[in-house]
Amino acid sequence: MSRARIRLAIAVLASALAIGTLPAAAHAAPAGHSTTATTAGRYHQQAETIRQIPLQGAVNVRDLGGYRTWTGGQVRQGLVYRSDALGKLTPADITALSGLGLKKVVDFRIPMELQYDGADRLPAGLTATSRPVSDLGLYGTLLGAISSGDPATQEQMLGGGRAEAYMRDIYRTFVTSPENRAQFATTLREIADGKQGPLLYHCTSGKDRTGWMSYVLLRALAVPESTATSDYLASNTFRAAYDAQVRAGLKQSGRMQNPDLLIPLQEVRQDYLDAATAQMDADYGSFYGYLTDGLGLDLRTLAKLQDKLVR
Repeated sequence: MSRARIRLAIAVLASALAIGTLPAAAHAAPAGHSTTATTAGRYHQQAETIRQIPLQGAVNVRDLGGYRTWTGGQVRQGLVYRSDALGKLTPADITALSGLGLKKVVDFRIPMELQYDGADRLPAGLTATSRPVSDLGLYGTLLGAISSGDPATQEQMLGGGRAEAYMRDIYRTFVTSPENRAQFATTLREIADGKQGPLLYHCTSGKDRTGWMSYVLLRALAVPESTATSDYLASNTFRAAYDAQVRAGLKQSGRMQNPDLLIPLQEVRQDYLDAATAQMDADYGSFYGYLTDGLGLDLRTLAKLQDKLVR
């Protein structure tokens, strides 16, 4: 990246992010659409396509490329992938993953998740980098509720809006926890590194920690907020059938009388994302403040992200 391009990118980022990241026209784009600049300086909406990587042993694997930015660019494909856990991949899945040319896999799961769900199954020569992001004990709470087998206990732990409140608290810690911020920031710096090849990051379901990471990355690339939100919410579509099977299995086995108690934990919701962004605004004043003060990313790193990932 030339110095001239760095200076230009820094100037664009500094001015755009400092005033709230997106122009008003971009904020107005509906979910599933992005807003791109025309030569006349106006904006038009264009439908976006989410690029899923179909696998048998993971249901929420996607290429983050292809989205339009409000600056008129497009996120490059084949460089950054998001997914759910990769411990159940079939041999055919591993072959498909090999075709992506991945150079790094980042695993946001905590040790308990690894213990119960198993390590990633990856192509030869590739080992996941453990970079745990706290789930505030959700995984342990969930295991405890299910293993109790007691409907009253499960209702007391997860019912009455408690599961939703738990999720909002988790999202707030994506912003408030210094340890969590450090894990996200390190991953963003690696993505920005021009010497780093294609990278994939994931958690267990690929929707919360991975969803927040993807939302932050896309917005840092000047993808409209509405588009970044649509990418976040798309986990519900990709996970719906699998999550319904999990609930049906728990009911059939007798471990849960009312497995619908799990739905708030299985889904992503606008309300959860709003909890994180409201915390971000409260702590740092803006998305730009979160990037620079919260994550410690300087403008040169943000410019490198743009140069590498946006064409």
